[in-house]
Amino acid sequence: MSTLLSPQPEVADLLEGPRPPGKRRRRLWPWLFALWIVSGTFLVSADQQAVVTRFGAVTSPRVLPGIHYALPWPIDSVYKLKVHQLRRTVIGGEIPDTVLGRIQPASSEFLSGDQNLLNVRVVAQYSVSEPKDFLFATDDVDRVVRTAVESELVRRIARTPVDDILTTEKVAIQNDVLLTAQRALDGYKPGVVLSSINIENVTPPAEAADAFRGVAGARADGIRLVNQAEGYANDLIPRALGEAAQLTEQAQAYKDGKINRAAGDAARFEEIAAEYAKAPKVTTTRAYVEAMEQILPKLKKLIVDSNGNLDLTVVRRDDAVNNANGAAQK
Repeated sequence: MSTLLSPQPEVADLLEGPRPPGKRRRRLWPWLFALWIVSGTFLVSADQQAVVTRFGAVTSPRVLPGIHYALPWPIDSVYKLKVHQLRRTVIGGEIPDTVLGRIQPASSEFLSGDQNLLNVRVVAQYSVSEPKDFLFATDDVDRVVRTAVESELVRRIARTPVDDILTTEKVAIQNDVLLTAQRALDGYKPGVVLSSINIENVTPPAEAADAFRGVAGARADGIRLVNQAEGYANDLIPRALGEAAQLTEQAQAYKDGKINRAAGDAARFEEIAAEYAKAPKVTTTRAYVEAMEQILPKLKKLIVDSNGNLDLTVVRRDDAVNNANGAAQK
C-alpha cells in the first residue's frame, strides 16, 4: 500500500506558478491591519503622565504610569510629559554659563519702596501640575511663569525699603512672591505649580555701588558698636546689681544688729530699774562693782595702804610685765 505525500507550501507555490500582485496584497492587508491595531499600545513610565487626544480633542487629560491603549494614529495621539521634572526660568538675565562666556549676565532693574534702583536676578522653579493645560492652554508656559513672577516681584519690592531688601527681607520677599505668583498662575491656568523662588543676586547700580558699600560698612560698624555696648552693659549691670544686693544685705544686718543690741540694752535696763526699785543700795553697789570689774583691768593701778604707803613691788612687777609685752610685740 503506497502513501501519497502532499507537497510543501513552497513546492505548491512553485507548481502553481507565480501569483498575481493583487492576490499578494490581499493576503498582506490583514497583517498590516493587525500591526496598526497593536500600535495603539503605549507605555507611560513612572516619572511621566500622558494626555490622549482624538482628532485634536482631549479624551484622557491625565494618564498615569503603566501600559495603556489608545486608538492608533491618526485617530488618537499620545503626548507624554515628565510631570516631576523641575523646570526653571530666570527673571533679570540668563543663568551664568562659563561655556558660552556669559559670566555675569545683565539683571533687571527694580524700584524699591524708598525710590532706589536695584539690579535683581531671580530664578523660579516649577513643575507640571495639569498636563492638559500645560500642553494646550498656553502657547509659551515659560513666558507666562516668568511674567507672573516678575509682576509680583515688582509689587513686593516697591513696598520694601532698599536696606531691608539688601539685608533682612530677602527670604520674606521670596515667600511672598511664591504665594502671590502662584495665585496669579492659577488664574491663567498654564498647568504648573511653583516650587521655589530664589533671589540669586541683588546689587545696586554701578554708579551708586561705592555709596551703597559705604552705607553697608557704616551699618556694620554701628551694629558692632551696639553689640559691644550691650555686652558691656550685660557685664556691668549684673555686677552692679550684685554689689547693691550685698550692700543692702550688709546694711540690713547692721540695722538688725543695732536694733537687737538696743532692745537688749533696754531690756537689761528695765530689769536693773526693777531691781533698783526693790533694793536701791544693793543694786547701786552691784552696779558699781560690775562697772569696776570692766574698767579696772584696763587701767594701771597703784595700791596705797591706809597709812599712805605705796607698794613698790606692785609697780616694779607691772613695769616688768609691760616691758615683756613690748619685747614680745617687737
